[in-house]
Amino acid sequence: MKVKGNVIKYGDNVDTDVIIPARYLNTANAKELAAHCMEDLDETFVSRVKKGDIMAGGANFGCGSSREHAPLAIKESGIAAVVAKSFARIFYRNAINIGLPIVECGCAIDEGDTIEIDFDNGKLTNLTKGTVDAFPPFPAFLQNIIAAGGLMKSIDCK
Repeated sequence: MKVKGNVIKYGDNVDTDVIIPARYLNTANAKELAAHCMEDLDETFVSRVKKGDIMAGGANFGCGSSREHAPLAIKESGIAAVVAKSFARIFYRNAINIGLPIVECGCAIDEGDTIEIDFDNGKLTNLTKGTVDAFPPFPAFLQNIIAAGGLMKSIDCK
């Protein structure tokens, strides 16, 4: 699996309360959540995000509460993948569970860069800077969950 998109970048310690503020947790409607994604940190996010964009962050991305609403809001907003130096463990697992591809990589990425992520081979190419960084690819079972669109969709209950 590969994704290619323009980067929208944030810093360290982006917590779930700024990804989707608690005042919107009274719904599980993904489109409603996406309409408020990042609004307390970046009022322009919803108006400028385009389908296929890639979100980048620093260390400890997704810290805070354990809500699945946060990766769901990001995914539904059109973000194709999230790249960060590190993720809070619960956010990492919730992202996998809802089928949001994520990459831990300390590579040099700036706002507006165009990057391509090759999940199968563990390669992140910054097309703007002309750099290539490696990351450990997901094991096959996690790739299957992401490809299916999330954990529940990956389970064959027939």
